[in-house]
Amino acid sequence: MKDGIHPKYYSEAKVICSCGEVFITGSTKAELKVELCNKCHPFYTGEQRIVDTEGRVDRMKRRYSLT
Repeated sequence: MKDGIHPKYYSEAKVICSCGEVFITGSTKAELKVELCNKCHPFYTGEQRIVDTEGRVDRMKRRYSLT
């Protein structure tokens, strides 16, 4: 392999989820920020919810008369 072309590998990179969960993994970045993890993902928690803060789904249904 060529020297100097590979990124630095961090064996203890910190992963921070938006739900507050923090865990350690290996990565080419020292810190990673993610939106979902196994603590908050609907597949793992058994909850299914649609996050629709601005009424986008309702607006699309009205616009295309899918109600």
